[in-house]
Amino acid sequence: MSDTHSDVRVRAAEGGYDVVVVGGGAAGLSTALVLARACRRVAVVDAGQPRNAPAAHLRGYLTRDGMPPGELLAAGRAELAGYGVDLLDGRVDRIVPVPGAGAPAFDVHPAGGRPLRARRVVVATGLRDGLPGLPGLAARWGRDVLHCPYCHGYEVRDRPLGVLGTAPGSVGQALLLRQWSADVVLLAHTLDLSADDRARLGARGVRVVEAEAVRVVVADDRLLGVGLADGAVVPCEALFLVPHLVARDAPLFGLDCDRDASGWVATDRAGRTGVPGVWAVGNVTDPRAQVITAAGAGSAAAVALNHDLVEEDTERALAAVTAVTAVTADSTSRTSSTAAVAAPAR
Repeated sequence: MSDTHSDVRVRAAEGGYDVVVVGGGAAGLSTALVLARACRRVAVVDAGQPRNAPAAHLRGYLTRDGMPPGELLAAGRAELAGYGVDLLDGRVDRIVPVPGAGAPAFDVHPAGGRPLRARRVVVATGLRDGLPGLPGLAARWGRDVLHCPYCHGYEVRDRPLGVLGTAPGSVGQALLLRQWSADVVLLAHTLDLSADDRARLGARGVRVVEAEAVRVVVADDRLLGVGLADGAVVPCEALFLVPHLVARDAPLFGLDCDRDASGWVATDRAGRTGVPGVWAVGNVTDPRAQVITAAGAGSAAAVALNHDLVEEDTERALAAVTAVTAVTADSTSRTSSTAAVAAPAR
């Protein structure tokens, strides 16, 4: 584990962090930036496994369209280091509430490292894409085997495009891709299409191939098409599919966070979970969030979280003032009583 700015042990000796952010993608780094600019003590713990690592470029991010994903994260980390944020490399195994603290407090346990004490925790660990087991498919992921038309459609516009039927959403994906190409084919694969599905696809000009796919066909490091069980090859220059999305939410296990009907961690619009002091942002709670969306969610969460801390700071300060006032009043009362007893009789 490396720290790029200051000694973590000093932070621990000072009473820990205001916020520990678990996950250093766009959501986590954006959260940390806003909190650092609010003069909060912040650490980011990141395992270095961003979802979009296979992609050569990120798209649709204003002023950063076409930038390699790794460069965006490197620039973000450099900005955070300038604000004194502690940047730690590693995976968080668990987050444990501190009993009897009187206010939310947590020990964040990085694998093989010392626990980090935090008043608040933000989990921004993202998700992973579960892919079908077709031979050759995983090696093309993020290159010419793709998932998001808004992220990749423009780069493959006007080419023959295939959609692999992996989920009910594949029909909508094929209909959407007609916006980028007039040559779109849906390989039904394991998908059972309804009569309504077929009618909608036909009306949109999307061809349907019923056979099951068995492999992707590649030559000279370029996708040529999809091989079928009968030996035929359906030509396409890019293949889209709906992956099985799996939240990387292991750090939240044991915190008893509420889940929605699909099993994702439930939050309010600002990223609060049902557990006081625990927040979640980005793909770990919203599988549809793109990079720019996740960054915006992180910024919004940071603002709300800082207000939450201000409320706690104010209550603590008020309690301290009240305690001092009570002690002063008691001392004054005792002094007056003593003076009254000691006064000579007249």
